Amino acid sequence: MITGELKSKIDRVWDAFWSGGISNPLEVIEQITYLMFIKRLDDLQRRKEGLATHTRQPIKDPIYTAATNHLRWTEFTGLNHPANTFEVVRDEVFPWLRDLGGDGSTYAQHMSDARFTIPTENLLAKVLDMIGTLPLADRDTKGDLYEYMLSKIATAGQNGQFRTPRHIIQLIVEMMEPRPGDEICDPACGTAGFLVASAEYLSRNYRDALLDAEQRRHFNNSMFHGFDFDRTMLRIASMNMLLHEVEQPDIRNRDSLAQSSAEDAGQYSIILANPPFAGSLDYETTAKDLQTVVKTKKTELLFLALFLRLLRPGGRAAVIVPDGVLFGSTKAHKDLRRKLVEEHKLDAVVKLPGGVFKPYAGVSTAILFFTRTDSGGTDHVWFYEVTADGYSLDDKRAPLLGAAKLSVTPVEPLSEDDHAKNNLPDVQARWTRRNGSERERQRTEQSFCVSRDEIAAQDYDLSLSRYKEVAHQEVIHRRPSEFLEDLERLESEIQQGLSNLKGML
Repeated sequence: MITGELKSKIDRVWDAFWSGGISNPLEVIEQITYLMFIKRLDDLQRRKEGLATHTRQPIKDPIYTAATNHLRWTEFTGLNHPANTFEVVRDEVFPWLRDLGGDGSTYAQHMSDARFTIPTENLLAKVLDMIGTLPLADRDTKGDLYEYMLSKIATAGQNGQFRTPRHIIQLIVEMMEPRPGDEICDPACGTAGFLVASAEYLSRNYRDALLDAEQRRHFNNSMFHGFDFDRTMLRIASMNMLLHEVEQPDIRNRDSLAQSSAEDAGQYSIILANPPFAGSLDYETTAKDLQTVVKTKKTELLFLALFLRLLRPGGRAAVIVPDGVLFGSTKAHKDLRRKLVEEHKLDAVVKLPGGVFKPYAGVSTAILFFTRTDSGGTDHVWFYEVTADGYSLDDKRAPLLGAAKLSVTPVEPLSEDDHAKNNLPDVQARWTRRNGSERERQRTEQSFCVSRDEIAAQDYDLSLSRYKEVAHQEVIHRRPSEFLEDLERLESEIQQGLSNLKGML
């Protein structure tokens, strides 16, 4: 948890960027990311130097040489004038950073086209001061700090498409319960929110297992996979993972829908994603192997087809989709839903309230949970209608409860009134009972199960409203004389009001 003082410091630097002419939050985060990476390189070099001193051996794979030592964070931040620092960073540090690449890390790869766009020496001095005083040695704090910066993307209008609310991500990860042996992928990773939340879940729940050297190697090098075709997103995603203690995630530059998934087919045990709903693509720009799964131009359907290809048999997916996927009447929509229900195992449909993605989008969405089986297995599908996620559903998205009662795992238990403001803990609790007591729930309740046969009879319509029943309300019958009495009373009140008005005039 970061303090108000740290938030204030970040906010002040943010305002300085804005007044300095950089108003795009993605560009602000990108510039901060570059500088944090440069600081990390200096920290790594100091560790190597310490090890060399301790072992009395030469420095192994040094990052800096005698010729580039002046480009280290500790060197250029110690110069006696901001103008000198600005000149060194602009003219020497960034060109060196672009050519780095030699350590083979994903971070170095994504810095290959780094651009320095901070316009003034005073702004650079403020940013360096902020980064220099951040408690980056504290694992939880440094991750939260970066998440706080990323939350500002939500104010960026169109850029907000990259940002899935963190508590919704947490809900999905808690429901999926990743394990140390999993291979987790987000083929439209953006800032890597799902991968970061998965890493946090594993670190919290499998601390002892991750002490094993082989398991730790898997965690750092081969567990997390993210694809995106936006270079800025790749840089931010890589840094986000690094600040959450994942050393070498597989964050790749890849257009998931345009490139064949053959090389990755059947590789992943968990897919977590909120893919962009960009409308339609031309057939020519779509990977041909996806068209064999479902013939469509709709990106939301193509991504689901992709996920089925990428999952290994027995692999599970949780995917945010627009409502149209649930009830669309085109052949492609119906074919894909039939495939999920009949050829694989559709586990659940969780309907989200319409304001979840405000202020930058009011689209209605749901979360689909399914397992690739290649042999069917759908028995009952669990439905849950989320009506409140702990925040107002208008553009302000203000918290409706205190911090101790927010999120999927609140610190304090929720009362019935609290539940009406935050359904997420109930979603998680009832999900674990979907194969037991939830089967007995009435269709008038917030969650219930629907059999495969009934879904098939409804042409594989997955919209919750198709199956939900409205609770019977008692109708009160009144005698005609009672209505006449009401009318007479109303007429009398009107006449009295007119008399009073005349008297005033």
